[in-house]
Amino acid sequence: MTGFGRSEIVNADRKIIVEMKAVNHRYCDMNIKLPKKLNYFETDIRNYIKDHVARGKIDIFITYEDYTKSNVCVKYNKDIANEYIQYFRQMSEEFGIDYDIKASALGRCPEVFGLEETASDEDEIWSYIKEGLDEAVAKFVDARIKEGENLKNDLIEKLDAMLEIVLFIEEKSPEIIADYKAKLVEKVNELAANAQIDDARIATEVTLFADKVCVDEEIVRLKSHIEQTKNILIEGGSVGRKLDFIAQEMNREANTILSKSNSLEISDMGINLKTEIEKVREQIQNIE
Repeated sequence: MTGFGRSEIVNADRKIIVEMKAVNHRYCDMNIKLPKKLNYFETDIRNYIKDHVARGKIDIFITYEDYTKSNVCVKYNKDIANEYIQYFRQMSEEFGIDYDIKASALGRCPEVFGLEETASDEDEIWSYIKEGLDEAVAKFVDARIKEGENLKNDLIEKLDAMLEIVLFIEEKSPEIIADYKAKLVEKVNELAANAQIDDARIATEVTLFADKVCVDEEIVRLKSHIEQTKNILIEGGSVGRKLDFIAQEMNREANTILSKSNSLEISDMGINLKTEIEKVREQIQNIE
């Protein structure tokens, strides 16, 4: 399923923007892009999203700005300063010049003083990130719910079309057997015009034929699968994988009907049935 969600949380200290977008995918595939300083939160972000999203190729973009100055301090590098002093003393001795180094001059030497970020409160930052995720995910899921409602209605229409085909095959199947019997009797009469017809033999042949082309079990299972699929769609939730399995079972039943078919009319309807099942399977791939 597709989807989009965005949040922007701003206060005096920080600003965070979270964007999520997704396209159809059979599994849950996440790509997370966030500032380097927040990399250690990636697993937490991934797990959080997995609790709310089951399928889709999802891109998550997070930008973060810290306006506070309390997380930066001045660092004095004593070892570097000591090296400078040693070299200044060495230069004084080698060149016969005054050794007049002062602290203020030493402090201007590179790397003696520097700025360093202090350790941040991880729980506080995660709380802020989660606030952004909460809003973005809520909008993302809401967009998917609306799309899912449209998909549900479309699938139910397709399932109704499949049921019509199944009912047509169910109605026509007995006629095939009756037609076969009539043709068989006619053929026997042609071959043995003056001979007496063995009704028992005819009945046996018709029974064997009926057993060969009978699709009663397949019809019952197909109707059950269609009804079950409708119920699952109405109940809602993360049902994509379950529906995918049922669609595979419906396709097997349609294949069996085609293999047993001895009627051009039923064969055509069987092909139409497989076409409708394939449409349902393709649409199910978009359902979470």
